[in-house]
Amino acid sequence: MADDARDETGTRTRENGTQEAGEAGTRQTGSEETGGEETGSRLRDYEERASPFVERFAADLTEAGMQRMASRAFACLLASEEGALTSAELGRRLQASPAAISGAVRYLSQVGMVSRQRDPGSRRERYLLHHDVWYTSLLSRDNLLNRWQTTLTTGADALGGDSPGGRRLAESAEFLRFMQRELEEMLQRWHERQRD
Repeated sequence: MADDARDETGTRTRENGTQEAGEAGTRQTGSEETGGEETGSRLRDYEERASPFVERFAADLTEAGMQRMASRAFACLLASEEGALTSAELGRRLQASPAAISGAVRYLSQVGMVSRQRDPGSRRERYLLHHDVWYTSLLSRDNLLNRWQTTLTTGADALGGDSPGGRRLAESAEFLRFMQRELEEMLQRWHERQRD
């Protein structure tokens, strides 16, 4: 249609202000007509001030290996006033379907970056960033590093210290042990700094 315009995410904006998200397959009006918690003015404020940051930081996180929609949801929560949004609020801000938001917050919950909280007297859930999200996220990597070290050490023993592969695996395991010790000390210093 001639009166439609699409942005780089595939979202089509009609002349009447209705937006149709190409990626998510949902239609959103961006106003009080959506019946959600946010007013049109708050949504417009988000679009003008926070959205450019959200999309830029989400692109950085995606380039680093995080799922795209999870990156967008995390950046959106990070930029929100309370660090907490409902699924509907995330959907409106990111112009994404409920299924896309559900998958994103499930991933973020699994990696320890957000938690769910039910609003008192309501069936509606809010998704909250952990108070110290970077500290919590890095600390949760401890189990992963331990598992990698165990696997690398087992591999090094199986290949033998005389083989190039065995030496490479042993050196990798030692590097991860070193990094884990340094990370633990760094996080402890950060925690102490936050207390002060």
